[in-house]
Amino acid sequence: MTNQIAIVDSSDNVTGYDEKLKVHVEGLLHRAFSIFIFNSAGELMLHQRALSKYHSPGLWTNTCCSHLPQGMDMEQATHRRLMEEMGFDAELEFVEKFHYRIDFDNGLTENEIDHIYIGFFEGEPNPHADEVESYTWMTLPNLKRDIEANPQKYTYWLKHIVEHHYTDLCDALAKYQKA
Repeated sequence: MTNQIAIVDSSDNVTGYDEKLKVHVEGLLHRAFSIFIFNSAGELMLHQRALSKYHSPGLWTNTCCSHLPQGMDMEQATHRRLMEEMGFDAELEFVEKFHYRIDFDNGLTENEIDHIYIGFFEGEPNPHADEVESYTWMTLPNLKRDIEANPQKYTYWLKHIVEHHYTDLCDALAKYQKA
């Protein structure tokens, strides 16, 4: 069975499904999600993508990211993928969505409407070696400074989110910490 992911229109309505690699080769607009998991100290769990990933191998990124697969809704997909990549699950809250497009040197294209989710977790993850090379915890201000100083270390979408949605992440984190 192929890995079918959701193709969407510019309003983020699912219009069909197609094979993941084909979607990235053809640059089709598709739905994705980016999960940001924080701990009680306000640190974000980042992970370094496995060196075997089809694009952006070895780069640091947010806690978990993937695409909406056929046969699931976003809630099912986010929780399943968090477990598959990082080896734990957490309650997640939707923050917002945005569109971005980036063409990679290897001929693949990410053309996504990306849904940002935030969650909280105390403890150590059990990351899957095929997905994650390493992980670390970092505050948002330190992440922002490091992205500015070392942009080559980070995925395009994480840099985009920190540049354009930093305040939204800070606000979501502050809301949780007050609760």
